[in-house]
Amino acid sequence: MKKFAKEFKEFISKGNVLDLAVGVIIGGAFTSIINSLVNDIFMPLLGLITGGLDFSSLAIKLASDEKIQEAIEAGETPALLKYGSFIAAIINFLLIALVVFIIVKAFNKLRAKKAEEPEAPKRICPFCKQEVADDATRCPHCTSELPEEEKEEE
Repeated sequence: MKKFAKEFKEFISKGNVLDLAVGVIIGGAFTSIINSLVNDIFMPLLGLITGGLDFSSLAIKLASDEKIQEAIEAGETPALLKYGSFIAAIINFLLIALVVFIIVKAFNKLRAKKAEEPEAPKRICPFCKQEVADDATRCPHCTSELPEEEKEEE
């Protein structure tokens, strides 16, 4: 049990849980922005294109008008199949997927650009041709004394 507790403590302290929590919180905030974008901007535009059709009001009655009215008066949820809300949810999902795709694509492009940048020239031992630290005075591989590097003036 102590080993389990120790592993759990290490897991928590690595930051994985904190990173996950931040991701969930940001995701929730991002979802509310996308919901507003869909409901307040795209759905009215889509309604305009479709001749004033309000997707959120699209529904199929599963009961008679009298039963639906009785349910509304009783404060109950009427028997309606709200496929318009489902259409809005699909559009919502597609927009979120599109935005995530664009963000990932931009991130990958920046990552590729950074990988293309030439690295600083590495210092090589003139005797054994192995890589050595810039501030080394001896080669860690062959123990030869290294000549001092001439600094380029900028």
